[in-house]
Amino acid sequence: MTGIQITPLARRPELAPRIYDMEDSWPEFSGHDSLAWLLYPRMVAEFPEYVWIATDGDEVVARAFSLPFALHAPGRDGALPAQGWDRVLMWAFSDQRRGVRPDTVSALEISVAKGRQGEGLSGRMLAAMREGARAGGFAELVAPVRPSGKPAEPDSPMAEYAYRTREDGLPYDPWLRVHVRAGAVIDSVAPLSMTVNGTLAEWREWTGLPFDEAGPVYVPGALAPVHCEPERGYAVYVEPNVWVRHALGPAGPARAPQSSETGAVAEEAR
Repeated sequence: MTGIQITPLARRPELAPRIYDMEDSWPEFSGHDSLAWLLYPRMVAEFPEYVWIATDGDEVVARAFSLPFALHAPGRDGALPAQGWDRVLMWAFSDQRRGVRPDTVSALEISVAKGRQGEGLSGRMLAAMREGARAGGFAELVAPVRPSGKPAEPDSPMAEYAYRTREDGLPYDPWLRVHVRAGAVIDSVAPLSMTVNGTLAEWREWTGLPFDEAGPVYVPGALAPVHCEPERGYAVYVEPNVWVRHALGPAGPARAPQSSETGAVAEEAR
């Protein structure tokens, strides 16, 4: 792990074309959220100081996306939205367009290359985002967390799963456990965090499943069942996430996040 360098993309812009080179563990359907299609390329171009990349020599081994937004703006008042991941993307780019000063950073994604999981890289990327947000003068980092163990229990209500704990009091879920060990507290469930809709043909292509019966379809990697409507020709997936808050201390004058080589958190996210 000593050779791994973690930096914001703003400091290594030459790596922008390679940020998706690594093979990750996201299910195919998750890349078809409409807002992701529209705004992820803009994050790389317009917010490179909030995009983090880990390299081991010349190999890209992890990436992380975050965005600044105004959580305490009028009408938001510090309440984390039920629409989670999707709403943060909308707020961040709306704030940028209107010149609204951000007061919070939201993590959006941490992905580790297949073959490098289990090395604590996800914890290191989270630490880099925390330190970057603090260095940028932000007092809080939030995250609509996608619990890594939830696909094994698609029918369990997220409101129950999110607050389930082990005997030691830490979250039952491994990825929530990483966040709590890093200093986060669980805030709330975001029941409408990500929405993916598609035709039956698209869902068949994404999953290899028939999608020919009405009702719930259990898709590998999904946190909840996908709702299928064969007579109407479509299926919809609404993903619940879990909001966590990382207090970072008093905010100072805003500046760009700095590079980080923070030590590994012991537990891997995925």
